[in-house]
Amino acid sequence: MRRYKNHPALSFASFIANRITLKANRTFSKLIVRIAIIGITLGLGVMILSLAIVRGFKQEIKDKVRGFDGDIKVVKYDLNNSLENSAFQLDNNFLHKAKSNPLITRVMPFATKPAIIKTHDEIEGVVLKGVDKTYDWSFFKKNLVAGKLIDFTDTADSKKQVVISQIIANRLKLKLGDKFLMYFVQEPLRKRPVKVVGIYNSGVEDIDKTYVVGDLSLIKRLNDWDDNTIGGYELRIADFDQLNETAKFIDSILPIKLKDYTVVESYPNIFDWLNLLDVNTQIILILMTIVAVINMISALLIMILERTTMIGLFKAMGAANWSIQKIFLYNAAYLVGLGLLFGNLFGLGVGFLQLKTHFFTLDPESYYMSFIPIQFDLSDVVLLNIGTLIICLLVLIIPSMLVSRITPVKAIRFK
Repeated sequence: MRRYKNHPALSFASFIANRITLKANRTFSKLIVRIAIIGITLGLGVMILSLAIVRGFKQEIKDKVRGFDGDIKVVKYDLNNSLENSAFQLDNNFLHKAKSNPLITRVMPFATKPAIIKTHDEIEGVVLKGVDKTYDWSFFKKNLVAGKLIDFTDTADSKKQVVISQIIANRLKLKLGDKFLMYFVQEPLRKRPVKVVGIYNSGVEDIDKTYVVGDLSLIKRLNDWDDNTIGGYELRIADFDQLNETAKFIDSILPIKLKDYTVVESYPNIFDWLNLLDVNTQIILILMTIVAVINMISALLIMILERTTMIGLFKAMGAANWSIQKIFLYNAAYLVGLGLLFGNLFGLGVGFLQLKTHFFTLDPESYYMSFIPIQFDLSDVVLLNIGTLIICLLVLIIPSMLVSRITPVKAIRFK
């Protein structure tokens, strides 16, 4: 079709689409069109929020578990499945190779030892995790609810300092500065007085109800180890997505007497649950896309039927079917664009509100955190917009083919 003098940049289809989209009188289709726009708005907004929430959940829980337990642990290769590590000597050759790998950011010695805490009225079984001055305390700094961390400047005093969880503090009615006895089950039975210098709350019940953090030197002294004896290495890596690759590297340089395992292997239930979240998200994306497509198909069909007389007149004047189809496809593209605009405003707006205020809360005992976490990724938002636009327009080609079935004679008589 020719271009119009007053609109040199517009083709016949785009010119008519602009007229019926922006300057048409109010008709029944107006309501349907608004419903279609609302459907796309809600669909895109929910998809953006779903991906942001799932990313936030996975990142928060990974950070919590990784922060406490590291990404990879190296322990002695034996049949010991108890909560107390078997001892082995520091291996400088292994340490040098591990630290030379840019994927590995920290290699920290540790040891664990079961104990019983006895206060005036309560008894609780725990595991003492011993660390030294090289330990990365960033996780505990973020999750410390009271007090401070262990001070290793005074080696004699650091052996008496412990950081306990909020759950253990509540169960045993302990507070900052309280002193109590820890009993270590061994031959002979040993007890040590310790003092609460900090209280943490990781939000992961499996960790909080079990672990007390103390000085590695205390465990060495209880077990009669020398300075070069430890219970294991805790490794932190730069990129969690390269966990398996890093684990393969560690496995290749390990002495034959040592073995390694990842945080995913340590907490399989938690990571299996995180994988299920991906499945739920995929189902939500599919359902929301279907809703948006059905709404747009309904709106386009109604617009075509309502403009039957106009279609007949254009055909009588020599307009091709595809030119008339493009009128409605341009119209639909405009409506989809509005839906995408409002959908982005809705999804990103609610997401940023939650990110700043933590308005929507959760039960920490069930979800490991007290609020819904949000983590936006620009690629997610861009791909959702492009995908929604392409799917809607491709699907709308089918109902627009109804134009070819309308004959000029019957259409002009149509009321």
